[in-house]
Amino acid sequence: MATEDENPSQRDITAMLKDQTSACKAAREAIAAGGEVMLYDGQPPQWMVLGIAATRLKRSLKIGLTTVGLDETVEILRARHRDEQLRTGNIVAANRSWFFTLYFDATGTELLACSGVKNDRPSRSDGQKLQL
Repeated sequence: MATEDENPSQRDITAMLKDQTSACKAAREAIAAGGEVMLYDGQPPQWMVLGIAATRLKRSLKIGLTTVGLDETVEILRARHRDEQLRTGNIVAANRSWFFTLYFDATGTELLACSGVKNDRPSRSDGQKLQL
């Protein structure tokens, strides 16, 4: 596993994806199928990361995007980790069908949550497709 002085490897991230949210299994599968993993160096404050996740959830519900673990992620970030700096990362599925966001503690050594958004644009007649 990565230490506080280094970024976690793809193998480390796969191992960290346990059952924090319902998106973790799909994110592990995306990595195993050749998905691209990126971890960002910046450490935005918890309130900013929470705001982005909450806005993404609200917008996804409004336009009918299929999501997994996003509602759980918002609750995890809302309930815990106040006044902390966080790190984020992404997994883009090899076929680009899913985009996962990873939420880490400031050191990148603990995965707090994972959410996924399906890369599709629903038609107006599709309605909402939220997966919980």
